[in-house]
Amino acid sequence: MTETNSATIFTTIKSSKTSDEVVRQIEALILEGVLRGGDRLPSERELALQFDVSRPILRDALKQLELSGLVVTRHGDGTSIANVIGQVFSEPVVKLFPTHHKAAADYLEYRREIESIAAQYAAERATSADKALLTDLMEGMEKAHLAKDYALEAKLDVEFHNAIGECAHNIVLLHTLRSCYQLLNDGVFYNRSIVYDSAESSTRLLDQHKAIYLAIMAADKEAAAKAAASHIRFLEVQMDKKQRAMMRERTAQLRALQRGVATESPIQD
Repeated sequence: MTETNSATIFTTIKSSKTSDEVVRQIEALILEGVLRGGDRLPSERELALQFDVSRPILRDALKQLELSGLVVTRHGDGTSIANVIGQVFSEPVVKLFPTHHKAAADYLEYRREIESIAAQYAAERATSADKALLTDLMEGMEKAHLAKDYALEAKLDVEFHNAIGECAHNIVLLHTLRSCYQLLNDGVFYNRSIVYDSAESSTRLLDQHKAIYLAIMAADKEAAAKAAASHIRFLEVQMDKKQRAMMRERTAQLRALQRGVATESPIQD
């Protein structure tokens, strides 16, 4: 859980000090993706000071936000932002995805198109602060790669794509992408770590991310869109190879089982 930096993201309320103004400011920070699910708000005392409002006004604002489902308050743990990532699909539909292989292919196809748009917008709209964040993530991925920490590199991979969605400065695009990445984090389609299964794959992925990064930094929207699409096409090919390899292995194990030959690995569905 991340502690929010109240000194930089909250603005003192100077006009008529009401709970509605506090609510609107926090709502805007959530909508713009500044505050994310799990981020913990400062203490009541600190937050009241930052907004320059009375604690009763602040309590009323937090109560309104809690009733709206935007924040969660737990005794002894303070107040944090709720998981506000919307569901693109209903829960019954999501449960169907793992058993229908075409859904994973369609997911990547969708990402290829939407992430190309996000990268293009990011190249056009990224601010100096956006670029600083992308640079920090890119450097983190490079360090993880050199350390052969592929688990961390895979984690930063998703953060990097999330950051590009933020740099696009389109609220609908931002939350649509976050919802897509949430499906990925939940393992609905595949575990992203399987594409980091070798130094070669990791190096190619790092180069692809660097190409997207450099295009955005250079404000080259065509190159950014092309690099993003190329990256997802690589994932599509890799996932297809993995799927075919798994199918071959399963068939081979079934043949061995039929002939009474023991195998080291259990049969995968």
